[in-house]
Amino acid sequence: MLGTMSLLAITMGDPSGIGPEIVVNATRALDREMASRLVVFGDAGALDAAGGLPDGIDLRPVTALAPDDRAAGKPSAEGARAQVAYLEAAVAAAAAGEVAGIATAPINKTQVTSVGFSFPGHTEYLADAFGVDAVAMMFAGPRLKVVLATVHLALEAVPSALSRDGIARIARLANESLRRDFAVARPRVGVVGLNPHAGEGGLFGSEERNAIAPAVELLRGSGVRADGPLVPDAAFRDAVEGKHDVLVAMYHDQGLIPVKLVDFEEAVNVTLGLPIVRTSPDHGVAYDIAGRGIARATSMRCAVGMALSMIASRAQVA
Repeated sequence: MLGTMSLLAITMGDPSGIGPEIVVNATRALDREMASRLVVFGDAGALDAAGGLPDGIDLRPVTALAPDDRAAGKPSAEGARAQVAYLEAAVAAAAAGEVAGIATAPINKTQVTSVGFSFPGHTEYLADAFGVDAVAMMFAGPRLKVVLATVHLALEAVPSALSRDGIARIARLANESLRRDFAVARPRVGVVGLNPHAGEGGLFGSEERNAIAPAVELLRGSGVRADGPLVPDAAFRDAVEGKHDVLVAMYHDQGLIPVKLVDFEEAVNVTLGLPIVRTSPDHGVAYDIAGRGIARATSMRCAVGMALSMIASRAQVA
């Protein structure tokens, strides 16, 4: 029998979005051993309407929604509450030691906010649930891994949000994740500049001199193989070609545009800094195509597969 700490929870996400169908299709693509390590928190009716889970997967039916409350492309208040309920049930299972990680199908932030969910998204909720102060968002694909120094900020707010200690903290989380979750013995962490030409010695901005370069020196002093500030227009190409194992991007689109360019369907959102593994697909609920049988489950399948691999890697390190 498999130990509970090899198990992965999957939350179904928005029952009116593509969550049910990508969960069904992603799990169908797995072999029997991988499927036996999954615990799905969701709604049996919604999953059956999407084709049904394959045999061997443990379904925890958190809700039993009426058809109108889970209609494809038509969000409802009950469906909004259900999205939160799946997440809460999976977190409770993780806190109890029943699962070692969670792969989350997409939720709709507007919908869950309307029923009292007070967090910007999964990442902030999970940090609060596990009592963690420092978390980071990594986007990991076959060719490129990027972690964000700032996330959902207006561009004008980014420079003042950057600090030596903040950048170093994010880079350390990335370094630790590469070692523990991806079996990279000595990660090469590239820290990307904010400004054109990485500031050109202060000609195009002072953030490199005042925050980014000091963060790199701090990282090197603590034993991290850090390089930077890197010229932004070359750093991502260099990482794709194997020069860096992970890049620290200074703002959301700086990191996400190259990831979605080279690893669009296979990119996985990974939350760093939690005591458990957490992954998710890199897309939203897609009401416009929900229920039409055309949603691609590639990113969800990659999120599940990566989470299972990360759980196994952590077990080896432990």
